[in-house]
Amino acid sequence: MVKRLVGCVLAGLFAFACQSSGTGQTPSSRGGSDGGFGPEADLPKHGSMSGGAETSLGELRTIYFDFDDFGLRSRAKQDLQHNAGLLSKRSDSRVEIQGNCDERGTEEYNLALGKKRAEAARRYLIDLGVKSSQITTISFGEESPVVRASNEAAWAKNRRDDFVLR
Repeated sequence: MVKRLVGCVLAGLFAFACQSSGTGQTPSSRGGSDGGFGPEADLPKHGSMSGGAETSLGELRTIYFDFDDFGLRSRAKQDLQHNAGLLSKRSDSRVEIQGNCDERGTEEYNLALGKKRAEAARRYLIDLGVKSSQITTISFGEESPVVRASNEAAWAKNRRDDFVLR
């Protein structure tokens, strides 16, 4: 009985350690991977779920990331191309890219990962011709979830960059 209890405790600790991304490791940047844990079918069409800001030209789209990653998925690149088109037509507009993470990992780690996600989107928008002076970034880490649940479907929706006009 004691052996079984110790085995269960060790298995639980191992599972927790595997889930935690607060180990100080640098997240991978697989760039363009559409794999990952979150089924894209559960994500809103065109990434317009939460932080999309309505402009006179259309809606800025939210982009999503794989677990522990700041590489841009092909779908995110498409949505960033859409956002770049809107921002390029309005050179007087300013956008704040807000990097977000799911609840797993330490607060410090998630703030750093959220910053890397926002910066990845910023660099891509600049490469598409948006003026760098139009873009600011901020990381909210895990502090601004759009879904308050602890499961993969919720985590997939919380790993995102929102775009807010300023």
